[in-house]
Amino acid sequence: MKFSRFILWGMVPVMGSVIATASYGRSLSDAKFKTNLVPATAITQRQTQTIAFTGNFVKAEAPTTGTARIVREGGHNFLELDGAFSTSNQGPDLHVLLDSSTTPPQSYSNQNSYINLGKLRSFQGAQRYPIPDGIDLTKYKSVVIWCRMANATFGYASLRPNTNARK
Repeated sequence: MKFSRFILWGMVPVMGSVIATASYGRSLSDAKFKTNLVPATAITQRQTQTIAFTGNFVKAEAPTTGTARIVREGGHNFLELDGAFSTSNQGPDLHVLLDSSTTPPQSYSNQNSYINLGKLRSFQGAQRYPIPDGIDLTKYKSVVIWCRMANATFGYASLRPNTNARK
């Protein structure tokens, strides 16, 4: 891995060697963490963030609160859950989805109506998920917290365009 492509959060001396670490003390070799590293171009140029869509979570199968927003930064889109985000910790396999409907179904039978952004990282608090490039965000109308094992929608946020977004 070329370290010049990523921001290093710290250098830790270990028995005469130096190990590069990233946020939360994880090693750059942690495969799960590689998607969260920031390109080095962010060091030289402060990138502006544009909020494209936003929505507030509501309960479906489980109490879910907070705000979801889709932001554009550095030419890429990200889903952000705010610090007030919270959902039930009773889901064994929770995932974050972008759904094509404003009010998603209680359970899914059509796997073509959503994009799975990955496993929910935490039952509460601020989180950020990269959205694959090339996704037409105008086709997706809600963010869903979904239990894959039970095929149950825990909560969702209907998205609306941010009228104050910078172009």
